[in-house]
Amino acid sequence: MAEEKQFTIPLRRVFQKVPSYKRSEKAIKAIREFIERHMKTDNVKIGKNLNLKIFERGRKHPPPRIKVKVLKEENIVKVELPEFPFEFKVEKKEKKKETKAKEDKHEHKHTETKEEAQAESASETPKVDEVKTDETKKETNPQVKESKVAHTGTRTNKESKSKK
Repeated sequence: MAEEKQFTIPLRRVFQKVPSYKRSEKAIKAIREFIERHMKTDNVKIGKNLNLKIFERGRKHPPPRIKVKVLKEENIVKVELPEFPFEFKVEKKEKKKETKAKEDKHEHKHTETKEEAQAESASETPKVDEVKTDETKKETNPQVKESKVAHTGTRTNKESKSKK
């Protein structure tokens, strides 16, 4: 028992009363108010293509009038341009449930036991210790210290006295 109608909505008088940067937003509000008044319901859904048409020339220059088709199903009114079909997303809740179920399945595939994680971390720690010991050996070598000084370009007090 869907009811479909077509309207030409005058917008010029409405958006002339507001600042230029708010005109397209006011035109959208005027469309919503017009449809609420003529279709006698508060639940109005404005279509994607109608919204794009209003904002086509920017937010300062909406069209002075616009033709729309209106579809009333139960208590919901959908508004769209006459050339385009009604496309509204309704099944958001079901999609969320499906994605959560997929994530749960995904998590179970990649979980490791505590023993496996401990074995991996134990095998990696000696490698890190070996690298640290190599670095400390280089720092104790006096030749390495001189090369560091040469790279930085700064001298210690002892070096400056010995060169003079």
